[in-house]
Amino acid sequence: MNRYFTVKQATELLPRVERRLRDALLAHREYQRADEEFREFQKRILMLGGAQVNREKVTKIVASRGASATILKQEMAAIEEMGVQVKDLEVGLIDFPTLYRGEEVLLCWKFGEAAIEFWHGLTEGFRGRRPIDEEFLAAHRGEVEQ
Repeated sequence: MNRYFTVKQATELLPRVERRLRDALLAHREYQRADEEFREFQKRILMLGGAQVNREKVTKIVASRGASATILKQEMAAIEEMGVQVKDLEVGLIDFPTLYRGEEVLLCWKFGEAAIEFWHGLTEGFRGRRPIDEEFLAAHRGEVEQ
C-alpha cells in the first residue's frame, strides 16, 4: 500500500530524502567508477594472459565496488521505506505519491531543485510535469497528519 503525501508533508520530509539521495548518488558514482576500473583491469588480464596480476589492486577495487554497492542499497531502501519513489537515480529524480481529485498522481522533485513545485500523472513522467497551483493544493490530499 502506497503512502500518500500532501505537498506540506513531502516538503517536510524532503531534507531527509535529499540527504539520503545525495549519499545514494555518491555511492552510485563510486560504484560506477570502481566497476569501470575493474572491467579495465579484467581486459588487461585477458590481453596479457593473466601475467603479473596485481592482487592488492584488484582486492581494493573489488572492496570499493562492494562497499559502494552496499551503501547504495541501504540508501535506496531507506528512501523507499519513507514511501518515496526513486524514478531516475542518475539525475536524482524522485516522486511522492499523492491523491488529486481521487486519483493517484505524483509530486515530482529533482535533486538540486529548491522545492517541490511540480506534479504529474502516473503515466506522464517527468516530461508531463505541471506546476503545483492553488487549485491543485486545494484538491489534493495525503495521509491524515497526526
